[in-house]
Parts: sequence; C-alpha cells; structure tokens
Amino acid sequence: MHDVKRALLRSFWTPLALAALWLTATIGARPLALPDEGRYVGVAWQMLTSGDWLTPRLDGLPYFHKPPLFFWITAASLGMFGQHEWAARLAPLLGAFLGLGSIYLFASRWFSRRAGRLALLALATQPLFFVGAQFANLDMLVAGCITAAIAALAHAALLRPHGRRSHAALAAGYLFMGLGVLSKGLIGIVLPGLVLVSWLMLRGQWRPLLSLIWLPGIALFLLVVAPWFVLVQQRFPEFSHYFFVVQHFARYATGGFNNRLPAYFYPVVLILFALPWTAWMFVGARAGAWRDPERGAVRQLAWIWMLAIVAFFSLPESKLVGYILPAAAPAALLAADGFELLAARWARAALWWRGGAAAAVLACLAAVIAATALPRNSTRELGLALRRELAPVDRVMFLQAYYFDLPFYASMHSPAAVVDAWDSKEIGTRDNWRKELFDAARFQPALGRQLLLRPQDLQAGGCGGAVTWVVGSEGLQQHYPLLQGAEEVARQRDLRLWRVSAARSGISPPDCPGMPIANSADKS
Repeated sequence: MHDVKRALLRSFWTPLALAALWLTATIGARPLALPDEGRYVGVAWQMLTSGDWLTPRLDGLPYFHKPPLFFWITAASLGMFGQHEWAARLAPLLGAFLGLGSIYLFASRWFSRRAGRLALLALATQPLFFVGAQFANLDMLVAGCITAAIAALAHAALLRPHGRRSHAALAAGYLFMGLGVLSKGLIGIVLPGLVLVSWLMLRGQWRPLLSLIWLPGIALFLLVVAPWFVLVQQRFPEFSHYFFVVQHFARYATGGFNNRLPAYFYPVVLILFALPWTAWMFVGARAGAWRDPERGAVRQLAWIWMLAIVAFFSLPESKLVGYILPAAAPAALLAADGFELLAARWARAALWWRGGAAAAVLACLAAVIAATALPRNSTRELGLALRRELAPVDRVMFLQAYYFDLPFYASMHSPAAVVDAWDSKEIGTRDNWRKELFDAARFQPALGRQLLLRPQDLQAGGCGGAVTWVVGSEGLQQHYPLLQGAEEVARQRDLRLWRVSAARSGISPPDCPGMPIANSADKS
C-alpha cells in the first residue's frame, strides 16, 4: 500500500516538476518589457522600499487601477531574492503553476491519468501560456486563480450527482475566487460564476448549482477579500468609486482604454497562439461526443469555459492579448481529450501529437529569443548607470515621460519628479502614463504637486543642496535651461542621463523644499 501511494505521489509531482523546470529556465533571460512589466514591478518595488504594504503606489502616488496581490508577491520576492528580473516575475510564474496543477488534477480525475499529463503538456507549451508565465503583469496570476476556482467548483458539482459532496473542493473554489479578486478585481469571481452557472443551467442541473452556494465558502471569500478593501476605503474615501466604477465598469463599457480591436480578435488570438494544440480541440466536438456518459459533462464544461471567456472579453472594444489567458486551460483540456479520442482509432495520432509538441516547444523558445534580442524600450542600461552614481541626498527628474522600469533598475528609494504639461486638458482623454499619474495625484494632491511639475516650475538655482539626475530624450536639452551645460553621464538609444549640479538644479518654491530625495526615508 505504501508503494502504491508513493507511486501516485510521484505520478503527480514529476510532471509538475518538469513543467516548472520548463517555465523557469528562461524566466530571467530578458529585461523588463515596457510599459506593463516596468509599471507593475515598479509599483511592487516602491511597496517594498516604502514599507507601505497597504497602498500600491506609482511614482509615490496611490495607484488603484489594480488590487494588491501581484504587488505583495512581487515585493516579497524582490525583498527575499534581490533585484533580478526572474524575481520580479515570480507572481505570474505562481499563477502558471496554479493553472497547470489544477488542470492536471482535474483532467486526471475526470478523464484519465494520461489525459492529465497530455493536458499539462498542451498547456505548458502553448506559446500564449508560456510567454504569459514569464511576463510580469497581472494576467497570468488571475488566470491561474480563475482556472483553479473553476476546476475546484466543477469537481464539487460533478461529485454531487453521485451523492458526494467535497467541502475541500468548495473551500478551494471560494479561496481561489477570493485570491482572483485580489489579483485583478471582480473578474476573479465573475468569470468562474459565468462559466459554472452557464454550464449547469445548460445541463439542467439545478441541485448541483445550488450546492455550490455554500455559506462557509462565502465567509472564506469575504475573509480573504474584505480586509484590504475596507482598510483602503477608510484611508481614501474616493477609492471605491475609482476602483469599481472607473476601473471596472467604465473600462468594460467604454472604448477609451487600451487597444480598440474587432470582436473576432480573441478567437483569432486563441487559435493562433495556442497552436498546434487548437487543432486537437475540435476532434471531441463531433456529434454525440457531448452525450458520452463518462466525459460528456466535462467536454461541455471545457467548451463553455473557453467560449464564455472569449465572449466576455470580446464584447468591449478595448482588448489586450493577456486577457484571454483564462481560456488557455480548457483549450489544453480539450486538446488532451481530442488526442485520446483520435488515438483510439488512428495509429498515427501519437506521431502527430509528438510532432506538435516539438513545434510548440520551438515556438515558445523563439518567442523568448525574439523578446531577448529585441527588448521593448527597456531603460535597464540607463538605470544601472544611475544606480552606480546615485547618492542618498540626490534627486531624480523625468522629462516629458515616465520611465516605468528605471526606479527598479536604478534602485531608487523615493519617487522622481515628472515634468510635463500637467495643466493640459488632453491628459484625461488617453489611457497612458500621464493619465495614470494624474489620476493617482488626486488621492494625495499635496504630494502630487511636489512630484508632477510643469516646465515653468523649473528654474536654475531655485533650490540647492543636492545633485539632480535628469532623464529625458536627447532633443529636450535645448528646451530646458536647466540642462544647459549639464553633464551627460549615460545614454541609451535616444535617451540621456544628465547630472545637474546643486548650484543649477532648481524647482521653484514652495514645492522644492518638501520634494522627496532619491534614497531618503521621507515618504510623505
């Protein structure tokens, strides 16, 4: 009996360990990509250096676009392992592990152990999933939570017709929905609810549906979610309107955010970026497959799961590729099922599957190589140069841009002053770094006035006592008297790092005296 249990344990951990090795091998191979990776890692870095684990901050200003779980994990990782790209990507990696483990267990239980391994392989080698597991934004973390929640609650619902009830599965489902909400907001509960309710209603199974409404689970969900929201609301009374109304409902209902793309964008993305496994999905969609007494219910779940996610995110005009990641797991489940169906009647199915796996591996590696060879506007070299020169009393200033990854690479412990036309009426019309900082400043206006400066706020000799490090485009030097005669210390592409001496660095009163310095303890 002991040998049997050990074999079962090995059969669970060995595939997951191989998948973990596969995903982590290239996780630190490239610099942070902009804007997403730089933005979110920068917020986590400021959480770590400021010691304020309640309020996410972008350039020192409250950043309530997203909830805190990603920032907590990333800040803790950076604190434990240091300032490395691989440490900055631990949160999406954990989300990927969660998704892999969930789909492996679910497929092994309701299809077969072989199907579990096949689904694990198909998911881990989807280029969409592989890249998402190594991309430091919130999409993979919430996708892993959504996958785990759906798998756990679907498991509980599938047990119900057999007269069994799994409190452990129900508790896991509610726990992961709570973590999903803390990862990226309401989709952490909306998407599992949409998938499960649609699936069980289509099957006419009202009792299993009602059995998922579990009071201890609801209490667990609130225990996970409520404390952060309540504490932030007490500190910032405008938080709930901004977080729920502006960042959830307005983002979903209007087209002023992100990329405006057609409704067919996500079906195309899923088919192309999950190749070659998408070709196997349709094998199990033939007539009669849904009526299979053993697998029909799970096939229905997988199709509804995938289509509901695609439909939900296809309705708004604003679209980003990573949103579709929660649909990657059911695609892998359907691919594994399709192989088993085809292998039962076609001897060459295994050969085609292995060929597809080899092609998927090459596609994943090619994506990482391309991202490494062609980094997206990284300022790593400039940041490392600043890191070598930056003194504790020095100030940092960005001209007409916010360089999201530079505080991380430069090891800045205080926010930079950002010089731009902050009185322009166009700031609120585009969803970019200007609007993010402008919105954040509304929560702490006094600090915003210190950090968000207009060109006319600068004057030579206005303040002394500290060197100012200025980052901006090469062509800006002639437009700012402050930079006349400044020492150029480093350059990267068209960006420049200038050192402005204490005698010339200036910001007009009254803001200058209270402006935070580069590595000070003043986080007011």
